[in-house]
Amino acid sequence: MSLLLRPIRLILVCGVAFVAGVFYERSNAQDLCDAAGGTWTRDNICAVEATIG
Repeated sequence: MSLLLRPIRLILVCGVAFVAGVFYERSNAQDLCDAAGGTWTRDNICAVEATIG
């Protein structure tokens, strides 16, 4: 029975690691946006006002 649960446990652990990575990258992107002087929108887009000249 234990042999049958190993693949399921592996899939669950990989899924949790993937979701944690997504949240980590989103947080990192927000920090980079703030450092660039931008604002982070609800749509997960960094809006930076650019001036020319």
